[in-house]
Amino acid sequence: MELELEGLGDWRRTHTCGELRDTHAKATVTLMGWVHRSRDHGGVLFVDLRDRHGLTQVVFHPETGGAALLDRASRLGNEFVVAVRGMVVVRPADAVNAEIATGAIELDARELKVLSACEPLPFQVNEEHMLASEDLRLKHRYLDLRRPELSRMLALRHRAAMAARSYLSGEGFLEIETPMLVKTTPEGARDYVVPSRVHHGRYYALPQSPQLYKQTLMIAGQDRYFQLARCLRDEDLRADRQPEHTQIDLEMSFVTEDDVFTAVEGLFASLWKECLGVTVPTPFPRITYDESMRTYGSDKPDLRFGFTFIDVTALCAESPRNVIANGAKAPGGVAVAIRIPGGAAISGTQLRKYEDVVKAAGAGGLTFFKVQAADRDKQQVIFPGDLLDRFLAHVGAVDGDAVVFTNGPWERTCKALGALRTQLGAAELEQRGLLGKTGSEQEWRFLWVRQFPLFEYNEDAKRWEPKHHMFTMPNPEHLEHLESDPGRVLAQLYDLVLNGNELGSGSVRIHRPDIQERVMKVVGLSQAQAHEKFGFLLEAYRYASPPHAGIGIGLDRVLMLLGGRDSIRDVIAFPRTASATNLMDGSPSEPDAEQLKELGIRHI
Repeated sequence: MELELEGLGDWRRTHTCGELRDTHAKATVTLMGWVHRSRDHGGVLFVDLRDRHGLTQVVFHPETGGAALLDRASRLGNEFVVAVRGMVVVRPADAVNAEIATGAIELDARELKVLSACEPLPFQVNEEHMLASEDLRLKHRYLDLRRPELSRMLALRHRAAMAARSYLSGEGFLEIETPMLVKTTPEGARDYVVPSRVHHGRYYALPQSPQLYKQTLMIAGQDRYFQLARCLRDEDLRADRQPEHTQIDLEMSFVTEDDVFTAVEGLFASLWKECLGVTVPTPFPRITYDESMRTYGSDKPDLRFGFTFIDVTALCAESPRNVIANGAKAPGGVAVAIRIPGGAAISGTQLRKYEDVVKAAGAGGLTFFKVQAADRDKQQVIFPGDLLDRFLAHVGAVDGDAVVFTNGPWERTCKALGALRTQLGAAELEQRGLLGKTGSEQEWRFLWVRQFPLFEYNEDAKRWEPKHHMFTMPNPEHLEHLESDPGRVLAQLYDLVLNGNELGSGSVRIHRPDIQERVMKVVGLSQAQAHEKFGFLLEAYRYASPPHAGIGIGLDRVLMLLGGRDSIRDVIAFPRTASATNLMDGSPSEPDAEQLKELGIRHI
């Protein structure tokens, strides 16, 4: 017999399912939520009732609620929506559930309303270890979000957004919205374009960032701006990237990069305190891009582990083996090593896998030593006589360690060894139990990486391109090299890094039209093209722009780390798949013929 569904009538929820404590004992309350699970213990039914605030155990006992009520409750299925009225009872000491906030009490049910029934579920919402595929969960995202662990991520997102707004408002920033329909501009990724119904043949773009508008706001005198900005980029996706994301975007006038660092460090200290109860020490360390690459082989290094690079260029250049010496002797060549404490215990097979890692990342090969007497003779073929002892002393290796090193052009070589460093570090983090941890159980190692090159050369297109974007101020001492040697130009660019993740990127902006036009010319834009694409900004510059700087911080990535998740999809209410589709609503979809006609578009 099916359960009869009822309306709320005059019932009102008095408390949430995460609210009741022993101080509410003997109170008559009304709870509403979803049936998380139920258990029949010899004629007494226990139902865990859930809403986004938590769980409360509800007891249907024939002696207090009656047999009819127990019978109705026994026919409830998982995820039915119900309202229960009853008395709060303190549990016996041996029945307290310390794992949930309401574990000291239970609700002795006296009345029940079944508000909504649930059909058979495509997957179980109450599973501790989710077995359903991600595609199935994304198709039924409304069910996936009922799971407490994902529901907590949405609550975390709210707290982080509120904390950011509170902190920045307290620091004198104004929250100002910028347009969502903008002019298409080349900012690195592809634009999403929106056809205009009123102006056939013309298109808006969805903003990749508020970059040009926030700079215009500085020219407009709004000297401290922020926004939780929606940004959209038509690019290939990864676990930490989506076609639409949210940025904590800010800009400041009359500042240097140090002022931006101070503001952002205060913001993150506030976020970590509010969301995790963790005190983040400030200021954050600062290193240059060159230091970061030569020490860690990455511009977003994870500082939770060592395996820092040791420059062994001069020692390798002395080797009689050409394969070792030539790469170190070549112009711009380096040789870099990593010491692996206790690495002599690593198998030869594993060490050869390490070589595969650096080769796949672009290096020519990898040499590895086990620091043990049995291997000394064959190592002296590479480093004869006292050269071996000098090499081992230089890298700080002791008996039982291993040393790996490679050589070649500096940037490619460092990047390749950096890939190995990341793998070695991940193994150490797993051993230390830090993977997936958050709060005080995690190490939070923030870092500023600054002084990036302004340009990078695109070998395929045979042209210079901005390493970040073309609105960044070159270092004053490098202005003279803009046209003659663009690769030499460093810029007032900076990235905020945490535990191997880039959280945000920013810069001191160009505020002079003459410098802006010179930079645009280097990347292949004529004066006419520059004014066609960025005319309103260049025009605004003519009316006196203050020096200004800012940053865009990826809120989704920040939340992924705060929540200890592996993917930003877990902290976004309705994310997309790796192919940019929404399995729940079926987007993208084809417009109908009438829509295309109105837009003046012919479907091919």
